[in-house]
Amino acid sequence: MLFRKRGLGADSPLLAVDVETTGLKADRHQLVSIGWVPVNGRVIDLSGARYFVLAGAQVGESATIHGVTDDDVARLGRDPAEVLDEFDRAIAGRRLLAHFAQMETSFISKLYADTRGQKYRFHDRDVVDTLTLERRRMEHMGTYPRGEDLRLARARQRHQLPAYGNHNALTDAIACAELYLALTTSAKPARGGEK
Repeated sequence: MLFRKRGLGADSPLLAVDVETTGLKADRHQLVSIGWVPVNGRVIDLSGARYFVLAGAQVGESATIHGVTDDDVARLGRDPAEVLDEFDRAIAGRRLLAHFAQMETSFISKLYADTRGQKYRFHDRDVVDTLTLERRRMEHMGTYPRGEDLRLARARQRHQLPAYGNHNALTDAIACAELYLALTTSAKPARGGEK
């Protein structure tokens, strides 16, 4: 029921993506780093994993959350246009997978607008959100989660996945991919048509 919406199957090619930012609002804050890893069927393809710090970000106090400093940006920062070229190649033929995907889609779309003059339009059918899947799973079981219950680390804990450090874009992308596989492995097949 949860994973058959609009033809989504557990074997759809995905790109698990995570972003670290200077705040929560794409129109006011900056993208600091991005990480992704392909999910091919039931396999997380670590050979396709990528992590980038973006040049030009003014990190400030947000470094206390994600650990990327202004020095890291100066030393490791990649041109946003190059990062988008890499992202375009990685996402081709795949759906975007993220935990609370609104963050990823809004900041990536803003990066496209800033870099290429036009926002990238993510369609609902092209985005899989593990936060939404976990919330629906819990509600289906008669549990009504609160905000903290749906955080990536909490959801992973419920599915007996290992604890990772939070707020590194690549680590969080991998953590999201693992959660997705746990969710789709434990999901019961849909009955009837798509929902």
